[in-house]
Amino acid sequence: MSLREIADGVWWCGAVDWDRRMFDALVPTPAGTSYNAYLVRGSEKTALLDTVDETQQSALLDSLRDVPRLDYVVSHHAEQDHSGTIPAVLARYPEARVLATPAGCNLLRDLVDLPADRVQAVKDGETLPLGGKTLRFLATPWVHWPETMVSWLEEDGILFSCDLFGSHLATSDLYAEDRLRVCHEAQRYYAQIMMPYAKFVAKNIEKVGALPLRVIAPSHGPLFRDPEFIVNAWREWASAPPGNAAVVAYVSMHHSTRKMAARLVETLTAQGVRVEQFDLAATDLGLLAMALIHASTLCLGTPAVLNGLHPFAAHAAYVINALKPKLRHAALFGSYGWGPKPLENLAAHLPDLALEILPPALCRGRPRDPDFRALDALAGNIAAKHAGAG
Repeated sequence: MSLREIADGVWWCGAVDWDRRMFDALVPTPAGTSYNAYLVRGSEKTALLDTVDETQQSALLDSLRDVPRLDYVVSHHAEQDHSGTIPAVLARYPEARVLATPAGCNLLRDLVDLPADRVQAVKDGETLPLGGKTLRFLATPWVHWPETMVSWLEEDGILFSCDLFGSHLATSDLYAEDRLRVCHEAQRYYAQIMMPYAKFVAKNIEKVGALPLRVIAPSHGPLFRDPEFIVNAWREWASAPPGNAAVVAYVSMHHSTRKMAARLVETLTAQGVRVEQFDLAATDLGLLAMALIHASTLCLGTPAVLNGLHPFAAHAAYVINALKPKLRHAALFGSYGWGPKPLENLAAHLPDLALEILPPALCRGRPRDPDFRALDALAGNIAAKHAGAG
């Protein structure tokens, strides 16, 4: 890869990972991703902002082939997709020192074995003069790890935002040219990674949003020359209350729960509730997470299996509980054989969410007219709960 100029003395020098389809062995990345590193050269000093995943080490080192000296490596976030190539960079540039938050210094020593004498802590609001280029470091804890920070290049109005405003998207575009596609992948990124920390995200959006932004340069995905567009999108995802929307997520072994899901979706729609339906045996959990951003109600459908929820439903409940969406209500529906007891305690599967658990709609074997009427009643209850929601 070659350096790509953003402003005078400022370049992108990261790596595009076109083929990555899973992140952290957990997060689907159907559009690939990029690991964005940035070079800032002043008249006196030069700084590299972040590195790349170790798997893309050669791409970064090749980009830096004509850079004779580095004085600083700024580590915004210690996770290895940002820090994995720091040891190789330090080996090439023995004069360079790594700058990170105090918590970041500790994590870097543990995660990538950085020697203590090569790492220096910086404070919130501290500046780094490079000669006509001034970086200001702003702590952004829990976006999405406790040690994260961002850098503000004062003279050029560029915010190097780390994971904030990022997207897992491999593209040859340096800037976000296709807004619809970028917004979709940014929403997926927010839902899968940032939603559990929505309150911290919202607080830090206001912190950096007060700056006179000209460009936002995140650690993943394309950059933004129109920062208001992506700032407003993230602000809405993090801060807006849930709306008149329900997520119906189900798994079915012998079609009974599937038929119940279809009836519930039909009746909810007829009563004016926006619905998104997911078959948990096949769905991309990232799409499910995205739907939860604006949902008020979760309807989880499952048959009874091995004296409990079907494993796909139990897994979905675990993930939803961990993502901490702004849900207000939840209900279980599904089919059982011997008895309903395995399906009667939905709250136990969502312990960290402050939810009103609605009465379930359960049936023995195939659903019949009384069971469909129970689903209609559940839909009516949900519609009433949503009255007045956006």
